[in-house]
Amino acid sequence: MLNKKKFLAIIPARSGSKGLKDKNIKNLNGKPMIAYTIEAATQSRIFDDIVVSTDSEKYAQISIEHGATVPFLRPTELASDSSNSIDTIIHTINELKKRNLSYDYFVLLQPTSPLRDANDIKKAVNLLIEKKALSVVSVCKTKHSPLIMNTLNESLDMSHFISDEFNKRRQELPAYYRVNGAIYLSELEHFLQHKSFYKKGSFAYVMDQKNSIDIDSALDFELVKILMKYK
Repeated sequence: MLNKKKFLAIIPARSGSKGLKDKNIKNLNGKPMIAYTIEAATQSRIFDDIVVSTDSEKYAQISIEHGATVPFLRPTELASDSSNSIDTIIHTINELKKRNLSYDYFVLLQPTSPLRDANDIKKAVNLLIEKKALSVVSVCKTKHSPLIMNTLNESLDMSHFISDEFNKRRQELPAYYRVNGAIYLSELEHFLQHKSFYKKGSFAYVMDQKNSIDIDSALDFELVKILMKYK
C-alpha cells in the first residue's frame, strides 16, 4: 500500500530550554540526546529524508554528524518558549516545498523521547497501514488513574476528594492512556488542512511505558540514563 509513498521525519530541536539547559544535545551515556532519535529514524528504514528543525548552528552540526539533514535554520520567532509544534511542522514542510521536496506522510519525532526506537516507528507505520489511518499518535498507559485525582482548595479538605464510585483497588479501575510525545504520524496534506493529529481517521499506537519517558527535567534525564544501561 505504502511502497511508493514518501515519508519525512521531522525532528524539532530548538536550542532554548529552561527546565534542562541544552537538553536536546546533552550527553546521554556517551552521545548527544538527539542522536538517539536520529539513529532510530535511520534504523527504521522508513524515511526518504530525516530533517532536524533547529535555530542553532551548533545543534545543526551535531545533527548532521549523526546522519540527519539540516537544509535551513528555524527563525527566531519559532524558537521561543511559546512556540508550538504545529507552526514548526508547517514551517518545515513549506521550506522543503521551496526546495522542490514533497512527501506523502511525515512523522514528528521529538528528541526528548530517546527510548523510542526504530521498532516503535515501524509499528506505528504498520498501524497506519492496518487501520488505513490519516494519523497515528503514540500513547502509553498512565501510572495513576485520573479517577483517584482531584484539586485541593486552601483548606486541604478531602471529604469529597474521591467519589465512592471510584474508591476501589487500582486493578478494578478502567485503564487510562496519555499522549507520550514520542511519535506523531500524519498524512501530510491532511495535517496541513486540519493542523491537528486528532481528527477523524486518527488512531493510537500504544507504547510500552518504559519507552515512553519524555525528558523534561534532570530527574527524567537520570532515570533514562539508568534504563538505557539495562535495555
